[in-house]
Amino acid sequence: MALGGVLALSGCAGSSALADNPAGVLISEESGSEFAGSELVQPYPLPDVELTDTRGETFNPATDAQAAVTLVFFGYTHCPDICNTTLADIAAALRRADDQVADATQLLFITVDPERDSPEVVREYLDQFDTDFEGLTGTPEQVAETAEDLGVALEGTVPVSGGYEVEHGTQVIGFDAVGAGRLVWTQGTTVGDLRDDITRLAEAA
Repeated sequence: MALGGVLALSGCAGSSALADNPAGVLISEESGSEFAGSELVQPYPLPDVELTDTRGETFNPATDAQAAVTLVFFGYTHCPDICNTTLADIAAALRRADDQVADATQLLFITVDPERDSPEVVREYLDQFDTDFEGLTGTPEQVAETAEDLGVALEGTVPVSGGYEVEHGTQVIGFDAVGAGRLVWTQGTTVGDLRDDITRLAEAA
């Protein structure tokens, strides 16, 4: 069965929505797939946008992501729940994978809260999970356009006691060695399934 044009998403503040898929990507959920994640019939390209990494240097995913497997996840450091769980699961999956697979995999964390998430703040946050994870920030407009290009919903902020939360899509997108976004993992994907899918992507490079 294929789902075209829409993707079910959840936000870190507990919201859920159906977001239009701007790239018109179809998601294959055929039972015969070798992957646990949903395969993209029309892969996303890595975003061609100049963001800022945790060293304060320019990082363009389209040209600077050189790993055999690149994982892209949108989140923010004040996230109360899902971001932390997702990053912890990816870190656990890479620890359980063969060293060659882990070394061939790069995670790019793109903050959806650039006003609070400076490069230094993002670095400190990611180091709690894996010191090799790379964090990226940019202007709110850059982040919004990048998320839209990858079908990730940004639903705005919700006031909470002492500040605000940011509602956003929580899927992880897996890109292969040629920069094609081939897989989408949604909330609840097991560590074992993440490890196995990442391993398959890396071995195909």
